[in-house]
Amino acid sequence: MFFELAALAYLIDMVFGEFPCKHPVALMGDVITAFERRFYSDRILPGALLVIGLIALALLVSVAVVYLCGFLPDWLSLMVLAALASTGLAMNMLHESVAALLTAEQPKQALSYLVSRDTQDMTETEVYKAGLETWSENLSDGVIAPLFYLLLFGLPGIAVYKAINTMDSMIAYKTERYFYFGKTAAIVDDIANYIPSRLTALLIVSLAKDKQRAWQCLRQDGNKLESPNAGFPIAAMAGALNVELGGDASYHGQIKHKPTLGLPVNPVDKSTLTQALQMKTGINLIVLSLLAAGAVLS
Repeated sequence: MFFELAALAYLIDMVFGEFPCKHPVALMGDVITAFERRFYSDRILPGALLVIGLIALALLVSVAVVYLCGFLPDWLSLMVLAALASTGLAMNMLHESVAALLTAEQPKQALSYLVSRDTQDMTETEVYKAGLETWSENLSDGVIAPLFYLLLFGLPGIAVYKAINTMDSMIAYKTERYFYFGKTAAIVDDIANYIPSRLTALLIVSLAKDKQRAWQCLRQDGNKLESPNAGFPIAAMAGALNVELGGDASYHGQIKHKPTLGLPVNPVDKSTLTQALQMKTGINLIVLSLLAAGAVLS
């Protein structure tokens, strides 16, 4: 277990956020775009080759970096690896991006940078609902899942996870273009996020004022969505806030019918989103406490 590395990486992300250089995820995105431009065909095989190739590349580069850091003094090696690993964590960026909906002059436009659904015809309630769902789901994809694989496998673990998640965000859509090409990426991402999404849901439940209600909503509604993972943190958040999330949404000009999660006891508005975003402090305290305890005991 890499508790010291994970704790330091988490602290670096908390304090500094994103570094002013090209992000490793952006580099992975460039590789995906270049591959798609050259080898795209809406078939499973080229999409699977992209998944295998990018995972292999991420693993090779990260293992090489770990090997080279072995020539440095232990303290310096830990600092370098933690700084690199912190680029795979996105708590600060996620929180700032969703919080921007609260102050943006055009919330719909701000939301369009965060979600793949159509935002131009959304009501105010739908904008804040989408913000809540983005915050909930991406707590898993952007924070807990990369941290989970960093703890298990060190820098190669988080590098491979970010490769998987980046492919999912770029090509794993059930559109005419990506239906088959992105299928392997979607399946691998579902597998990678199975445990982290449920850990994230439990973390949200632990921060709810009414933990019993949040737990009940998680158990009843967590598996309602088409995705095997996304519904769990969203259902936990719905129960924690006593609101209704999910429901129909427009993607690429077509309405997608989705089940609702939770009950509409409280309205979804600015104050609801603010309340959800305030969980950041509690999440940071819990995560750092667990990592510190793990570092001491390991």
